[in-house]
Amino acid sequence: MRTELTARACAAQVVSDVLNGKSLTETLGQKIALAKESDRALVSELAYGACRWWYQLDAVVQKLAKKSFKQRDRDIHALLVIGLYQLEHTRIPAHAALAETAGAARELGKSWAVGVINAILRRFQRERETLQEELSNQPDYRFAQPGWLLDMVRQDWPDHWTTILEGLLRKPQFTVRVNLQRISVQQYTGLLVQSGLTAKPVKGVPSALVLDKPVGVDRLPGFSEGLVSVQDAGAQLAAQILCPEKGDHVLDACAAPGGKTGHLFEVEPDIRLTAMDVDSSRLQNVSENMQRLRYQATLVTGDASKPDPSWASCQYERILLDVPCSATGVICRHPDIKLLRRAGDITKLAIRQQRILKSLWPLLKPGGKMLYATCSLLARENELQIEWFLEQAADAEVLDISSYPGHALNHGLQTLPGGSDMDGFYYSLMRKKE
Repeated sequence: MRTELTARACAAQVVSDVLNGKSLTETLGQKIALAKESDRALVSELAYGACRWWYQLDAVVQKLAKKSFKQRDRDIHALLVIGLYQLEHTRIPAHAALAETAGAARELGKSWAVGVINAILRRFQRERETLQEELSNQPDYRFAQPGWLLDMVRQDWPDHWTTILEGLLRKPQFTVRVNLQRISVQQYTGLLVQSGLTAKPVKGVPSALVLDKPVGVDRLPGFSEGLVSVQDAGAQLAAQILCPEKGDHVLDACAAPGGKTGHLFEVEPDIRLTAMDVDSSRLQNVSENMQRLRYQATLVTGDASKPDPSWASCQYERILLDVPCSATGVICRHPDIKLLRRAGDITKLAIRQQRILKSLWPLLKPGGKMLYATCSLLARENELQIEWFLEQAADAEVLDISSYPGHALNHGLQTLPGGSDMDGFYYSLMRKKE
């Protein structure tokens, strides 16, 4: 018979896996079944919260712990951060946070840690104000972000960096995309009200509604019938900017999980669309999205940097190139990114992005349009990439998209987290000269 874990012990295992290199979404999906069903919302809250505030709370651990934790004790390290998260960022009563967190060490088979956790958490309670004052001058403590990311954001966004970093710490908004082919935003808002839900529109994004509180998709009217999808407003700009026309053959490169794929059909249903992704298992998500939305696309497994005849034997009027990137613009949704990414990853990603750009440009018809897209905040993956590409491709010209929401740049547009209803996305729309 399987032994159930309490919420704290389960969350500690999840965060420990993240520290060992697994994605939060993946490990939470695997481990959450170990907790009682009634505890699973708390497991998710604790795991996401610990990752979101890790760099702040771990600074406290480093200050108070007598020695560093060994790799085999990363679950105890995670448990300590989870305890601090409860004391600093939740309304959980302090006595419950202390007792339950320390006790969870026994479930993890490490009774020796009960006293250690209890002592550190109690000392934090006694010395909180002094500790906060001592650590307040450390930027990684203040913004709960790794130093390399702080430096890059501050360099690329000197006038906005504090707002951006604060925006990355917020809990994400719950935004939906209304299928305007089937229902208006006003009509769908009415369906939400009938279901006891309220939402507000997003300026400049006609299909977007931000709900006042997140809900399961089973609570969204018409979700299974394809009336609505869950998608950030910034991500919804992609199909809007690329704007395929009737009869266009469209390539959606790096398509999984298929949110933008579906939206392309909602902008113009009468297109031929090839959705390609390197990961066949993730391509299944695209297939499921297409079935729910009732659209038909040609799905192909392939590497965008290595064109294959199965999808590269023709030319396309539109190409959506949503390249693999650092995902620094969506850290509020995926806080494990700042634990998994390293500064050196940016150069590797930039090289891969360049290869993909060079490989796919020949597949674009003269007069056709390619939208280069990332969910990154970093110039190395965005503006500097387009600057580099324009030097390589004499037949490429950048089109003006400054009328869309976001910060207009020399070669594109950037939406920023913090102070808006969007995550961080970069877009550059290029046309192949005839």
